[in-house]
Amino acid sequence: MGMANPTSSTIVQLLLIRNFLSTAVYRTMASHIVGYPRMGPKRELKFALESFWDGKSSAEDLQKVAADLRSSIWKQMSGVGIKYIPSNTFSYYDQVLDTTAMLGAVPSRYNWNGGEIGFDTYFSMARGNASVPAMEMTKWFDTNYHFIVPELGPDVQFSYASHKAVTEYKEAKALGVDTVPVFVGPVSYLLLSKPAKGVEKTFDLLSLLDKILPIYKEVIAELKEAGATWIQFDEATLVKDLEGYQLEAFTKAYSELESACSGLNVIVATYFADVPAEAFKTLTSLPGVAGFTFDLIRGEKTLELIKSSFPSGKYLFAGVVDGRNIWANDLAGSLTVLESLEGIVGKDKLVVSTSCSLLHTAVDLINETKLDDEIKSWLAFAAQKVVEVNALAKALAGHKDEAYFSANAAAQASRKSSPRVTNESVQKAAAALRGSDHRRATNVSARLDAQQKKLNLPILPTTTIGSFPQTIELRRVRREYKAKKISEEEYVKAIKEEIFKVVQLQEELDIDVLVHGEPERNDMVEYFGEQLSGFAFTANGWVQSYGSRCVKPPIIYGDVSRPKAMTVFWSSMAQEMTKRPMKGMLTGPVTILNWSFVRNDQPRFETCYQIALAIKDEVEDLEKAGITVIQIDEAALREGLPLRKAEHAFYLDWAVHSFRITNVGVADTTQIHTHMCYSNFNDIIHSIINMDADVITIENSRSDEKLLSVFREGVKYGAGIGPGVYDIHSPRIPSMEEIADRVNKMLAVLETNILWVNPDCGLKTRKYGEVKPALLNMVTAAKKLRAELASAK
Repeated sequence: MGMANPTSSTIVQLLLIRNFLSTAVYRTMASHIVGYPRMGPKRELKFALESFWDGKSSAEDLQKVAADLRSSIWKQMSGVGIKYIPSNTFSYYDQVLDTTAMLGAVPSRYNWNGGEIGFDTYFSMARGNASVPAMEMTKWFDTNYHFIVPELGPDVQFSYASHKAVTEYKEAKALGVDTVPVFVGPVSYLLLSKPAKGVEKTFDLLSLLDKILPIYKEVIAELKEAGATWIQFDEATLVKDLEGYQLEAFTKAYSELESACSGLNVIVATYFADVPAEAFKTLTSLPGVAGFTFDLIRGEKTLELIKSSFPSGKYLFAGVVDGRNIWANDLAGSLTVLESLEGIVGKDKLVVSTSCSLLHTAVDLINETKLDDEIKSWLAFAAQKVVEVNALAKALAGHKDEAYFSANAAAQASRKSSPRVTNESVQKAAAALRGSDHRRATNVSARLDAQQKKLNLPILPTTTIGSFPQTIELRRVRREYKAKKISEEEYVKAIKEEIFKVVQLQEELDIDVLVHGEPERNDMVEYFGEQLSGFAFTANGWVQSYGSRCVKPPIIYGDVSRPKAMTVFWSSMAQEMTKRPMKGMLTGPVTILNWSFVRNDQPRFETCYQIALAIKDEVEDLEKAGITVIQIDEAALREGLPLRKAEHAFYLDWAVHSFRITNVGVADTTQIHTHMCYSNFNDIIHSIINMDADVITIENSRSDEKLLSVFREGVKYGAGIGPGVYDIHSPRIPSMEEIADRVNKMLAVLETNILWVNPDCGLKTRKYGEVKPALLNMVTAAKKLRAELASAK
């Protein structure tokens, strides 16, 4: 029957059908997410893991929390309209460890007997167990995330031992979501590994490629059978400085995988930096690969390579939404970039993506109750970034959400013009820094002499790094004060008592240079950020650091300044309790920068110089208050090192300069200490000397030999140095003999008059039952060695 005279309700229906069809078409525009945070919006996975490890809940309980998190992430992305949704980016601990499990590359010390790897073996590799230590953990590229380093050698028997990727693909499919399974690519996996203990250091890890590819093929075959049509290999090592033979390994691997992958669309993902021209050539000519993901936030030069030599017929996954920061995307700017790329690769081959996995950003802005609306409008966490990716994809396809884009433009404009962001006097002070390199007037050996006259310390002086154990009671006091449940007077009284106990304990132990124990501090960056202007703090902006450990980085949104003294009150109070020198304790500018979400509207070094000036004010106020030893921690100096050697010098130059700015104004008799973590020093030792601190203490007890080899190789170091004499990360109490033996090894390569004796890090996470005997053994060892040195004279 014909419809000559349609009724108004029919018209409405037709319009609805038309809307539905157009929505269906653009609901899944070309949008892609590289990876997503696993911890959950309120750290659900962290609490489930820790409860399981403590034996308070079962494996099933843990698996249920994990399954709920995965399901909600997939449904969220699918609900927003993302077309290429990742699976296998969830992990109970770490994605590299998941790959080690998939390949059955379990070190023999874990006594694994084959079969599917369960929680027992998996968590023993990650965390160690009663009888054997964990595998080594190291930083994932230049992020603050840490991965478990595979230990490989010629004798490793690889076998397909974890079906996680296939199980998760099927799990999503059962929920009605077709996903892209994501893997650490085979070549990057080997390049991120290390030779196992007992294997020659020179062993070529890439020689194992032929042994691991058959397992990748098995997984691929199972995924094809389960219905997968896309698969993603993360080969981020392509952004590093690679040799020709390493690049050849990529060509070899993907040629070898090509027939196994036939019928699948393969994506190779890179992120965190520019892909060098040579690597770009290798990457874009890999056989059997359908598309490539590039980080266009940190890889501006890659944009030029794409414009000049992107292969035709391939998909370009353009990472225009920043996966490593918390700022809202400049949608109009991104759209311009995407439109220019469309002209190069073609409309049907361009996919909007994130610059890297969203693992490195906070989870969801919806849980932020503390931030004011203005600052909130400038931000986007992982959940918001998924929406941004989709909005850009829709706009590219001609379905621009005008209201969403104009709200975004208004927020961008408000951030540019907000008086909270710009502080003229800070800008002026930072600009005035140019042209001086800020060195103290006298050289370090003359300063050490002047300091010794004043401090009168024994040889091999003893000290600790700063924090003392934070008891449950102490955390309760801080929490109650924050919640206004106790008065300021009660709070000060409680903290003062705690400082007094710590000072008394150090005097009883006969430590030479004391600390106040930092009972008033929650975190070495947050404590300062809360007292500086230009910083904001989240309630739930947690980011995974490793395993179940999460950090909550402050947000630096504006010019940084110090409205008033931050630590002088507590440090002077502590100094009044003792005749011995009391160290002032500060966190250095580079560490504050590297452990925060940093504003992206000016170069990082400018923000760092502003923080340096704020810390400089504090250093000078401590000195005026009679504090003669001041420690400025730079635990994260090496963490900011760029991925490419060519960029190291520029970074080290401004980072070390920032440190010198903080203490350029003090008298020769004021002793400046710094503390650094055990990151591989050998390649930056000259920058460390260039910091020109009077004393440097180093967290090195896990890598003694590495550190001392620098000095054995003839590097002349004239300042005071305290390589940690015992590892505070373990509850183990070292014996006096063990510590003395360690100090003797150091004396073999370092001058007696510059060596300090100290633990390797702060004691905040330890218990007093461990700390007292360990420190007693440390002081006894130092006294024993002093006596031996005196009698040898």
